[in-house]
Amino acid sequence: MELDLRFFATFRDAIGEKERTQAFDDDATVGDVLASLEDEYDDLEGRLLEDGAIRPQLSVLKNGRDVVHMAGPETGLEEGDTLSVFPPVAGG
Repeated sequence: MELDLRFFATFRDAIGEKERTQAFDDDATVGDVLASLEDEYDDLEGRLLEDGAIRPQLSVLKNGRDVVHMAGPETGLEEGDTLSVFPPVAGG
């Protein structure tokens, strides 16, 4: 299946683009996609997942909805879904 991936702030810098379409196995989960990105990009290694869980303070949205309110890294994906990845944000 093909997914639309969107990256923001430092993650955009690590990947070198804001958006991309990428193919994954039909049974891929959010965790599978994040693990694949960590494997593909050295600058993302250890920044997306921690012991199989999405790292704290990281926002991962599937079609605009935070996957924390779904099944977290086990959230299933379907052809054409959009997965957006936001790094932790601090400030005031």
